[in-house]
Amino acid sequence: MDFKNYIPLLASPQITKWINELSIDIRFVNPRKTKLGDYRFRNNQHFITINNNLNKYASLITLTHEIAHAFTFAEFGNTIKPHARQWKEIFKKLMLNFFDYNIFPDDILPVLSSYLINPSASTTNDEFLSLILRKYDSEIFLTISEINDGDNFTYSGKKYIKYQKIRKRIKCLNLDNNRYYLFNPITQIKKIDL
Repeated sequence: MDFKNYIPLLASPQITKWINELSIDIRFVNPRKTKLGDYRFRNNQHFITINNNLNKYASLITLTHEIAHAFTFAEFGNTIKPHARQWKEIFKKLMLNFFDYNIFPDDILPVLSSYLINPSASTTNDEFLSLILRKYDSEIFLTISEINDGDNFTYSGKKYIKYQKIRKRIKCLNLDNNRYYLFNPITQIKKIDL
């Protein structure tokens, strides 16, 4: 599958260079609920999978994130943790390649720059970056942070009531089993009326 259909065209030459340098096998796959991308090293080969439902800017960031894992593994092997300081430095260095070519829209750049000061294991951990990237999705969903406390919603086929924000998460009651769950504020949901 051609990755060029999933990222901004101007980013293709740099991504191609990295893929060729490390002989990376990249595949765009059906979306997974728990991750946007994945890196593995098996049988002396680098493998990367990326969810195929991401917009081109989210795809580029996620792909670069996973390529940073490949470079980190090539340099350090299994001697460091996946999102250690070394990976963060490599990821930042790779991402800076895309700041000079007008690849990202003006509204994404400052938020992305802020995120790159100390990048986390997933862009979904950064509420501001996730929300700004979401503007470029082909399908627009509501997030839990966009509904009011007391509103009902469904997530993964289950019904919930939004209760309150607790630090960085939102406490919600599952109406099927009367248990409380904590959600990321940018979790995509469907609002319902009961």
